[in-house]
Amino acid sequence: MKNIYITMLLALLVQFTFAQNTLKGSITNQEDQTPLEQVSIYFPQLEKGTVTNAEGFFEINNLPSGKFKIVISYIGFQTYSQTVELLEPSTQLSLELMSSAIEMEEVIVSTPFHKLQRENVMKVDRTSIKDLKSAGAINLSEGITAIPGVESVSTGVGIGKPVIRGLSSNRVLTYTQGIRLENQQFGDEHGLGISDAGIESVEVIKGPASLLYGSDALGGVLYLNPEKFANSNDVEGDINLNYFTNTEGLNGNGGFKASSEKLKFLIRFGGSSHVDYKTGNNERVTNSRFNEKDLKTGLAYQLTNFKTELRYNYNNSELGIPEEIGEQSTERSAIEPFQDITSHILSSKSNIYFNNSSLQAILGFTRNDRKEFEDHEHGSEGNIEGEEHEEGEAPALDMKLETFSYNLQYNLAKIGAVETIIGLQGMNQNNSNFGEEVLIPDATTNDIGLLATSHIHLNKSDIQLGVRYDKRTIDSNENGLVGDQNYIEAVDRNFNSFNLAAGYKVDVSENFITRLNIASGFRAPNLAELTSNGAHEGTNRYEIGNADLNNERNVQTDLSLEFKNEHFEFYVNGFYNSISDYIYLEPNGTAVDGNAVYLYQQQDANLFGGEAGLHYHPHPLDWLHMESNFSTVTGQLKNDGNLPLIPANNWANTLRFEFSKINKDFNNGYGFLTLKSYFAQNKVSDFETTTDGYSLLNLGFGATVTISNQPIDFKLSANNVLDKEYISHLSRLKSDGISNIGRNINLGISVPL
Repeated sequence: MKNIYITMLLALLVQFTFAQNTLKGSITNQEDQTPLEQVSIYFPQLEKGTVTNAEGFFEINNLPSGKFKIVISYIGFQTYSQTVELLEPSTQLSLELMSSAIEMEEVIVSTPFHKLQRENVMKVDRTSIKDLKSAGAINLSEGITAIPGVESVSTGVGIGKPVIRGLSSNRVLTYTQGIRLENQQFGDEHGLGISDAGIESVEVIKGPASLLYGSDALGGVLYLNPEKFANSNDVEGDINLNYFTNTEGLNGNGGFKASSEKLKFLIRFGGSSHVDYKTGNNERVTNSRFNEKDLKTGLAYQLTNFKTELRYNYNNSELGIPEEIGEQSTERSAIEPFQDITSHILSSKSNIYFNNSSLQAILGFTRNDRKEFEDHEHGSEGNIEGEEHEEGEAPALDMKLETFSYNLQYNLAKIGAVETIIGLQGMNQNNSNFGEEVLIPDATTNDIGLLATSHIHLNKSDIQLGVRYDKRTIDSNENGLVGDQNYIEAVDRNFNSFNLAAGYKVDVSENFITRLNIASGFRAPNLAELTSNGAHEGTNRYEIGNADLNNERNVQTDLSLEFKNEHFEFYVNGFYNSISDYIYLEPNGTAVDGNAVYLYQQQDANLFGGEAGLHYHPHPLDWLHMESNFSTVTGQLKNDGNLPLIPANNWANTLRFEFSKINKDFNNGYGFLTLKSYFAQNKVSDFETTTDGYSLLNLGFGATVTISNQPIDFKLSANNVLDKEYISHLSRLKSDGISNIGRNINLGISVPL
């Protein structure tokens, strides 16, 4: 046994003694052969890159031997993607980039092979946080609704839950720092729990991603990419400030990062504070205020054949739970009822690179402390009213969720045209209660999953195949005394699932791509669905769980058609999603303490719909972009009833301007005008009401100005310019007749240091 350990150690050490390789070259403009400065040269698998200097020259050192994908991108030019073989100590790569009016492509990280979107077999939507913030989004939950097919179940403006093609809560999995975000996401009255500070981009997988991520990815994945470390031997910093007129909101963050050849470090502090928002009727919604503090930091160490990084995120949010339009106040301190939520997210990612293969290990630990402070009774008649929170007052609900997760993936050496990844994933999760109110009992959940997926490259097409097996165990404690109204019995359940996925992409022509994907998914019932027995602040329901619920299982078919040339692109995405044993709430016609009783039921369901869009860049008006997209989804139960919380059909039309192409004095200048129309939603569940249609007008502009040699980015945007009074179908305040936010003007500046 000792000899085996010594042999393994020597084999590992050999990997680190491989020759250190260098890639160098130059990037020029194909039209006039002038050098291009600040072109990004990046190895997605190695997570290492640089930019060109004023002469168009670049150099990347300490690269391992083998074949690796390289992506070269620059605004206004076609993105270059190719596999390069690094075998010599020094490899040369010089390229001429072709101009393109369509935006440059980015590497998709949420799928396992890290390819550009046009190379992916699975369709993934990606957008940068910078673009979302430029549109005036108050927070991340609001910002992602700009992505076609993505909406948000909202409770005011501070609390939002992503909805992908009609599915939300535990059917949509959120990933951050490369690990699962576990924060009691089963409830639609819980927020996303992530600040956009320190997040670089958002990727959305629409449809079952259980093959890649296991349970809870039945409806899709929201994948948040953290900001990258600085390039080698570089130092960066920035300060970002925002003001929102409607909520008198203040939002800001500042970051610093520095890297040597081997060691990298970054840190970012952020925070926000908002008062109660105003509706289009100029009334403030009482207790819709919220405050947030956020810290993100990271440390990385990189050798030729090995890299590791450690990231940590602290987030504390104080979220009011609005119930009425009452006292008109611009106070920022919490009044009851409100949530106080603290999250700690610690992750590590390590990679070892062999000759044409690699091993990745991602470990994560999250702790979510969720406290809810409820109204107290006052006066002789016992009237309930919101009051200032008293320091030291114990929360009614106090839950702590601790989750350890692991994700091991081995990328095998490429055999001919076939790339293959095998993986082992899982988690151990413990839920504990410390308050007088128990929403879900103390419980332990364990997951383990095995997966294998392959990407086959053919002449003008690609095939992706995958298989996965998962097992989940849930072991909960009983709560209360047998016979009591709120007694919760112990649950000991095992769930397992076998899932398959297959995809086919065809390059019909140089400009036309079609994709067909068929995948199965599953979701084990959560603790709330299995064990609930009681009312909860903000739900206005008395929920009773069902310990005998089965796995939800689905099969979804996706078909997409895409056309793109230098000045025009369009896409059409259609899907059909068949779900067996869909879990839903249904009232039984009784009430407990004034709260209607809802039971968890199961029934087969179907969802279908899709998205269509176009982007026209007329020649020779290089500064003008015309964009339009339409999204639709229908959700039905087998008995012909409609599913709840299905987004209304919507149509967005945007005129976007690049002022820098009109006059170079407008450095990075842009402007936009958007009209987004939501159609009436009349296909509602038995306990929902219909919602009228409405249209919202948004506009904005921004540019970079230089003051005393200091560049400053500024932006000004206005959402709901006409101050329209409306109620979204996905607003949880709809049942109280409370409107959504009115006109909101955002002024923001960003100062690079």
